[in-house]
Amino acid sequence: MKFKPALFTLIALLASASFAAETKPAQPGGKLPGNVAISLVKVADDLVDPVSVAAPDDGTGRIFVVERPGVIQIIKDGKKAKRPFLDLKDKTISSFLELGMYSMAFHPDFKTNGKVYIAYADLWFNGATMIAEYTVSKSNPDRLDPESVRIIMQIDFPYCNHHGGQIAFGPDGYLYIGVGDGGWEGDVINAGQDLHTWLGKMLRIDINQSSTDRAYGIPKDNPFITPLQQMTLFGVSEEAFSKVRPRAKPEIWSYGLRNPWTFSFDSKTGDMYIADIGQNHWEEINMQPASSKGGENYGWKFMCGSHPFPMILKKNPDGSETSVDPENYPVVGVMPIAEYSHVDQGICVINLGVYRGKEYPELDGVYFSADWGSGKVWGMKQVDGTWQMQELLDLADGIRPTGSGTGPDGAIYLTHATANYGGPVDPYTSERGAVWKIVPTAKVPKDALTAPLGAK
Repeated sequence: MKFKPALFTLIALLASASFAAETKPAQPGGKLPGNVAISLVKVADDLVDPVSVAAPDDGTGRIFVVERPGVIQIIKDGKKAKRPFLDLKDKTISSFLELGMYSMAFHPDFKTNGKVYIAYADLWFNGATMIAEYTVSKSNPDRLDPESVRIIMQIDFPYCNHHGGQIAFGPDGYLYIGVGDGGWEGDVINAGQDLHTWLGKMLRIDINQSSTDRAYGIPKDNPFITPLQQMTLFGVSEEAFSKVRPRAKPEIWSYGLRNPWTFSFDSKTGDMYIADIGQNHWEEINMQPASSKGGENYGWKFMCGSHPFPMILKKNPDGSETSVDPENYPVVGVMPIAEYSHVDQGICVINLGVYRGKEYPELDGVYFSADWGSGKVWGMKQVDGTWQMQELLDLADGIRPTGSGTGPDGAIYLTHATANYGGPVDPYTSERGAVWKIVPTAKVPKDALTAPLGAK
């Protein structure tokens, strides 16, 4: 019997797979301990397609909002500064909703070195994601010096969607970069499982180092580094050979992701939460514990949530068709901790983060997420070792969560924008967006403006 090369790949992927996962991910409908109730309190508005928030621990109280067209605004005491922190509109392409300036991250030593990292879709490089380093102006702490720019990384894509875009420093001081599978639909180039490409991955780099061919260093404990070695064919175990990946990209930390638009770290435990946007039926949230050595495969494109991809169509008695899981399907990779259906919950998962502030102890340890399509906001927590996922808010039409950020005090911020999806659009003609803060309902200030909720 002859096996085709593609079949060998599939067999390898399924070798450690289970069938019909024993532990299913949490879904909406659970109950958090402590009767958690939250509201969104407005922090600032009049923002153009805000998609991300960042705040340095420098004692200034400033929060920085990334606007998709390529601008970073400064908010202090609820007011937007007259001039932006950075304006890259002339270099950013944002005519399609999944392109634009994505996020920013302050260097862990920002207070002393003034370094900031930006991820954006570059107009002149056909929408390639640029990871760029800037330094604060010596004459103005509210401005980045445009002449200080240093390009750290360029990530090219075959299509204009599924670029990911979130960047964040982990507790280990390394920069993590979420990269989508390159676009179109269904991972047509098989990027998620291909270790020869950055696409469909979580990358991890050391921006404090560089080499002759890279503007960054590769952490020595990244999981897919294969040192140069002399070839030896016999006398080597199968287990040893299974770890040899001479063409794998050394920047890869984990793989099997579709479009990790947003992710964050738990500031107390170091655990990493990845909101991976799904295909047509399921959204998923993955959690990588701080103890991980990297190398996780999150299953895409063999899996979407805990379900196989593609699903199959089942004919109903009335002649209609319903997408269902095939029987006894193989489960590939690490299963998510939570998932939800496009049928009644949403279409685009947004990570918000774990609350670890001191101001609201009743929210301690709760992981929050939202959905761009439905406006729902959920809280998650483990109860007796089992994840519970409870709907906490159902926002009114027009409040579309796009991203998030965490302040040095642990405050969790949510951005919303009524951005158009489906074709070229000028963000400056859309309704303005805003930044909100998660606050326990019982502690909302009397004069605060809260996000409207949908009619029950």
